[in-house]
Amino acid sequence: MLYAIISEDTEDSLQKRLSARPAHLQRLQQLQDEGRLVLAGPHPAIDSDNPGDTGFSGSLVVAEFASLGEAQSWADTDPYQEAGVYSRVTVKPFKQVFPQ
Repeated sequence: MLYAIISEDTEDSLQKRLSARPAHLQRLQQLQDEGRLVLAGPHPAIDSDNPGDTGFSGSLVVAEFASLGEAQSWADTDPYQEAGVYSRVTVKPFKQVFPQ
């Protein structure tokens, strides 16, 4: 089943994000290589593809996991979580309707 992992950043998280980014991307690449990643990316803190020093307000990952518990465990061990980038992470089932 698909799960949405919705994360909210702490204040001034940009430097923490930058330092943990390679390990974070490596985990996402693994999901993609396994054919389980639907989409992933950050939420810019301003209305811009490149928010510069303003940074990001959070992230969204939609991926396939065997259970809610497995999705939660994956989210709990994300390098961004471990680096203190996120203040809150919500994991919940997701039903993709479009695109088919």
